[in-house]
Amino acid sequence: GELLKSAHAVDREYKVITALGQTDVPVPKTYALCTDDDLLGTWFYIMDYCEGRIFWTPHLEEIEKSERVSIYEGMVDALAKLHSADHVAIGLEDYGRPGNYVSRQINTWTKQYRLSETETIDAMEELLAWMPENVPDQLSTSVIHGDFRLDNMIFHPTEPRVIAILDWELSTLGNPLADLNYNCMPYNQLKGGRFSGMSGQDLVELGIPSQEEYIAMYCDRTGRDGIDHWDFYTAYNMFKLAAISQGIMGRVVAGTAASQEAIDSGKNARPQAERAWALVQEKLL
Repeated sequence: GELLKSAHAVDREYKVITALGQTDVPVPKTYALCTDDDLLGTWFYIMDYCEGRIFWTPHLEEIEKSERVSIYEGMVDALAKLHSADHVAIGLEDYGRPGNYVSRQINTWTKQYRLSETETIDAMEELLAWMPENVPDQLSTSVIHGDFRLDNMIFHPTEPRVIAILDWELSTLGNPLADLNYNCMPYNQLKGGRFSGMSGQDLVELGIPSQEEYIAMYCDRTGRDGIDHWDFYTAYNMFKLAAISQGIMGRVVAGTAASQEAIDSGKNARPQAERAWALVQEKLL
């Protein structure tokens, strides 16, 4: 079908992947961008095929327990390289709008939520009122991925290192701490469903580093002493997941999505918002 102009901006993806190819960030090699609609009916670009492994869940059940920490180290290494890339030096100084990234995202997801709203969720109303007034200052800016999670990267066939980060459609210039926190969302999500996570599970038994250990790996690789405002970024990303879930429910109610997975995902909006607001009440008020 015909794509909306902003639905999948392949020219932005091509630009960021090509620019990052000048750095040590693991991305596929790009070759050409075609902006002639007559050829395939839409714009497209050509890049290398990267043969390797994709891990679909954060539990890494398909590999041995002894290998799992190394995979997490490979993932955080790739994220640290991304956030350490000099976006000005590689020509990406205009890749995002100036100002506070999280504030803009809250505004964007609020609009999306209102467009797909199907019921009043009290916790979401509390978040929508509280969050815009309490966004931390953005102290650093980098290229951020926007959807940095385990199943959006390809690992080497036998080694625990990322050879290609994929799916750059949400990338921009923004707050690297919000990007890191989104990467850590599985630590705050229950197992199963669209946002399957590891909350409440025995990570030692799984052979997976704790969130604290993972953050320490990131700090070690980026030269940070620690991460400020972590609870805010967690609440913010839960809010974003709630808005995404509500968008799915909106499509269910409109009749454009009917699968059981879509229905279950849509029902996640309320508990996600309630957990986010509970975190705010417990840690931030």
